[in-house]
Amino acid sequence: MEARSIRTLRPNVTREEAIRAFTAPGVASLYWKLHGPLQRIADAYVPFRLYHVRYNLAGATHSHLFAMDAVDGSLDLFEFAAPPSDCETMAFSSRNHPHSALAQSQALELLREKVLRLIFQQGFFKVHRPKLGIEELSEHIHLPYWLGLYGSRDRLRCRVMDAVRRRIEGSRASALFEQWLAA
Repeated sequence: MEARSIRTLRPNVTREEAIRAFTAPGVASLYWKLHGPLQRIADAYVPFRLYHVRYNLAGATHSHLFAMDAVDGSLDLFEFAAPPSDCETMAFSSRNHPHSALAQSQALELLREKVLRLIFQQGFFKVHRPKLGIEELSEHIHLPYWLGLYGSRDRLRCRVMDAVRRRIEGSRASALFEQWLAA
């Protein structure tokens, strides 16, 4: 993996806070310790594409700015009020990032499905022939994550913390990073 310059949101979680989260007592930590001890902590950055999405719901027009991961589209959407500004981001060189592998047509279809799910959660009966307007913005951004690596060299498992939203992610994020690390 070669280091290249990336633009990322500033993390809200320090390395020490991530270590505390990964080693905190509880059922989740006990589960992860079954895979082996916490071997190391690493920072990683996932590329996201920004999209402006418009739709009508119950007679009102809605407009949202979503970011979807450009690796395989499996991670949760991020929503922004406006494109991240320079004070919310930083640029630096890193090799800890998977490459964008999701084709644009595939990304648009996945985004459409995810946004429709969000709309239906707001009220199924309010939706009548939803029509989405999706525009990809030229800006791309990386989002920071902390990885807790458990187990041994031959069977490494990855626990993931979203370093912006300050939350431990689920199996989809673990699978994304485990596949990237194995490649």
